[in-house]
Amino acid sequence: MTSTTTDAPFHDRMLSLGLARVAEQAALASASLIGRGDEKAADQAAVNAMREQLNLLDIKGVVVIGEGERDEAPMLYIGEEVGSGTGPGVDIALDPLEGTTLTAKDMPNALTVIAMGPRGSMLHAPDTYMDKLAIGPGYPEGVVSLDMSPRERVEALAAAKGCAPADITVCILERPRHDAMIAEVRETGAAIRLITDGDVAGVMHCAESAITGIDMYMGQGGAPEGVLAAAALKCMGGQIFGRLLFRNEDEKGRAAKAGITDLDRIYTRDEMVTQDVIFAATGVTGGSLLPEIKRQPGWVETTTLLMRSKTGSVRRMSYRTPVDALEA
Repeated sequence: MTSTTTDAPFHDRMLSLGLARVAEQAALASASLIGRGDEKAADQAAVNAMREQLNLLDIKGVVVIGEGERDEAPMLYIGEEVGSGTGPGVDIALDPLEGTTLTAKDMPNALTVIAMGPRGSMLHAPDTYMDKLAIGPGYPEGVVSLDMSPRERVEALAAAKGCAPADITVCILERPRHDAMIAEVRETGAAIRLITDGDVAGVMHCAESAITGIDMYMGQGGAPEGVLAAAALKCMGGQIFGRLLFRNEDEKGRAAKAGITDLDRIYTRDEMVTQDVIFAATGVTGGSLLPEIKRQPGWVETTTLLMRSKTGSVRRMSYRTPVDALEA
């Protein structure tokens, strides 16, 4: 990649449609593998397409949230430079296929996800777990916190919403490590929507509770996905809190490598994503946020959510293309 410009301004409006195309093409590349039972092939197809499209954009991009460390991922690894090398320096957070298992099994809420902001705008989260808590817009700051118990979170949100705890619905990743949390939330009378994968989508559901029925997300998941979710809420509105979790010294070393020294810090949305960003997600399998890729004889259609935090704009865009164009 040839570098010609390092300080060009970040024109989010001009870059947003290009970012939408990146998400679309990654989704289209994985479409033929929906329900085929091959997670790796579906993920690789999305990775290849996303990288190819990113390199067509006039940016000097660095992947800060990607497929893994450089020695673990051949493409879109953390620290990889992407783009034409002309234009603004940008941070890129991405998950070429958020929900590889969902795609392989044709289950709901698989998405292709990417966010972009000015250089230095996103937390370089290590590939560890993060304890997360998220709610939608319209609530006072600090109404819930990671220091509260699951019961206290539900009761506090219900009080802020002006409803009973039984009227709250919480989204939680279905894992054995969450069994005690699930039991405590259910003791309040709140409902739980369990998801098998895809916690970026899980967090995003909170921002559109009138559509999705989800009021709050809580639980432990990947730290990189936490930054992507924060980028989404930066555009959609809402609060998210994240605290890194470490299982061993190797993971603490990854945090140190990323420049993180306070291992117990609780990050807010605006600390994980410090400047205005653009965010795009394309539906692969159908869900509450986005419909699935639709096939008709000779045609294929996607729907993409494109958002800009600077303006608060949210677009849902349909893209219909001949099948022949995909195979060309």
